[in-house]
Amino acid sequence: MSFNQEFDEHSAWRQAHEAKLAALAEWLLARDLLDAGVRERLDRLREQLRSDKVMVAFVAEFSRGKSELINAVFFAGYGRRIMPASAGRTTMCPTELGYDAEVPPCLRLLPIETRLQPQSLLEWRSAPDQWERIDLDVNDPQQLARAIEKVAEVRHVSQDEARALGFWHDDAPEDNPLPGPDGLLEVPRWRHALINMAHPLLKQGLVILDTPGLNAIGAEPELTVSLLPQAHAVVFILAADAGVSKSDLAMWREHLAPVAERHDSRLVVLNKIDTLWDELSTPAYIEAQIQRQREDSAQVLGLQPQQVIAVSAQKGLLAKVRNDAALLRESRLSDLETALAEDVLGQRRAILEAGVVASLQTLRAEVGQQLHARTRELVEQVQELEALRGKNGTVIRQMRLRIEQEQAEFDSSGARIQAVRSVHLKLLKEVFALLGSNHLKAEMAQFAAALKQPGIKLGVKRVYTEAFDRLRTGLRLAQQKAQEVQDMLGGTFRELNAEFGFALQLPDRMYLERFADELDLIERNHLQYLGLTNVFRLAQPEFADRLAKAVVSRLKTVYESASNEVELWNKSAAAQLDSQLRERRKNFARRIEAVHRIQQAAGGLDERLGELQQRLQQLEGERDAFLALTAQVPEAAAAQAVPLGASSDWPGAPSVAAGAAADGVADAS
Repeated sequence: MSFNQEFDEHSAWRQAHEAKLAALAEWLLARDLLDAGVRERLDRLREQLRSDKVMVAFVAEFSRGKSELINAVFFAGYGRRIMPASAGRTTMCPTELGYDAEVPPCLRLLPIETRLQPQSLLEWRSAPDQWERIDLDVNDPQQLARAIEKVAEVRHVSQDEARALGFWHDDAPEDNPLPGPDGLLEVPRWRHALINMAHPLLKQGLVILDTPGLNAIGAEPELTVSLLPQAHAVVFILAADAGVSKSDLAMWREHLAPVAERHDSRLVVLNKIDTLWDELSTPAYIEAQIQRQREDSAQVLGLQPQQVIAVSAQKGLLAKVRNDAALLRESRLSDLETALAEDVLGQRRAILEAGVVASLQTLRAEVGQQLHARTRELVEQVQELEALRGKNGTVIRQMRLRIEQEQAEFDSSGARIQAVRSVHLKLLKEVFALLGSNHLKAEMAQFAAALKQPGIKLGVKRVYTEAFDRLRTGLRLAQQKAQEVQDMLGGTFRELNAEFGFALQLPDRMYLERFADELDLIERNHLQYLGLTNVFRLAQPEFADRLAKAVVSRLKTVYESASNEVELWNKSAAAQLDSQLRERRKNFARRIEAVHRIQQAAGGLDERLGELQQRLQQLEGERDAFLALTAQVPEAAAAQAVPLGASSDWPGAPSVAAGAAADGVADAS
């Protein structure tokens, strides 16, 4: 199956599960089971499925056929090249292709001169008026291709301006561009390009990142710090006739190896195998050449041979345009498409499905507790009313007084619950402070100051390492305080369960340690810029400032994710308590109202018992329906989720079935 077909299926899978979750939310809302915590969990899960992106980054030195490969895999349906793919340098600036329904189809280009200013790429994205915009007609392939050719535009500047822009390095003359007859140097005209178009794959969430060569990547730290680590697959392209060149190896070691260690989807494409097609050689000899280049390339890059895929992008594109099945087989393009489909989309779907299953497990427990509490309160009412059979008015009045007394005692516990919440919120505030932007900024201030020092920045690597050590210490402290919150609420929940018969259960433990792994990855990705090989580049204030902003920007994403996780945990715990407090108050009102009706009419007792039995049957039906709904999203959740009514490890919370049997519901009916 091709990548395009597999991606269509992946998109349909996401849409189907998002629709099922929407139906589940409506069902819960109609039954007053959608408290704030459950709503938040479902909303986040639906948004994740709805807006999930799959980014594939294509990285190569110049003239490796990278843009042609993108055309062949994704845009052959236009019947021509869309990305510029002529001889020489084509993609001169990093180019992102995606789709945003709120933005008309267009090409946005950020001038290269913005490198002279302190704002990061992320900040420039929030300043659309600073980008040059060209509207695109997605139904006109020729206009589309002509417009996108602008990503290949260049400027000719002096050596001083090239140095300021990051394209001239006195310490690495072999990497510098060659001067023209007029002494000027060729540099990209644009710093970054964003292409927004309603291509079917892009509309479904595909994002394609087309990167320029080594010199351009090295001058833009945010590429290797922010964009490439976000990619779900990194496709590194080599030329089959050259194998791994010196510049290819430098790009792999300096920029891709630190990023790629996070990805199981690391693919190397040995492109242009058609240059090895020689009519004077036998097919067996040509095949042996290709296999030898694959094995040699894999050995140099430290990969397995099966991770190096040999293709001809140009012949693959031609075959698709001409509908030539034989040429398409010879191009071996389907090998790459299969690898992308199986590795990238297979892993992405597995990650999404695991998230759905985990969230549904938690949701089953939370909603299950609500259903359990409602069932047990109904059972208690049945017992209470059954005890009134044959009793006189005095006994009934005494029961009403007893219920009112219980209600008064319950209401008086509100001050204690409020005190617990006050301490709980105080501890949470300390957790949020440790995960907040002010704390992050303060911990990274020394590193930012070290980068701003003029000239050679000695000791900056030590300052950098110490900053990350402090961040990890802060995360550990946040985890400790989060555990204090959990322990304190756990004790309170046990007391309330024992004293008032609640069925409160804490959400799963807040696990912040995994964000320390993210810190480790970011630290390693940036560390390459602080070594001796970049000592002169670091001496440039503009580059050093961009590096500092890229680091902080990436860290902010991690800390925001950690804060969101703590916030979701808090909402789940608080909403559960609020829900059961609300249910208990309603229950007191219903009990008093039932006794009042019995006092007013002789037949009131039987009538009320009949209503309770009917409601118990409804609850059982709702429980079965909820199990069926959550089992559909996805089917794996049904096998792994905690069944409703399972025995629990907190006091005063027997299973629904056990509670019903013990309390004599059958006899009451």
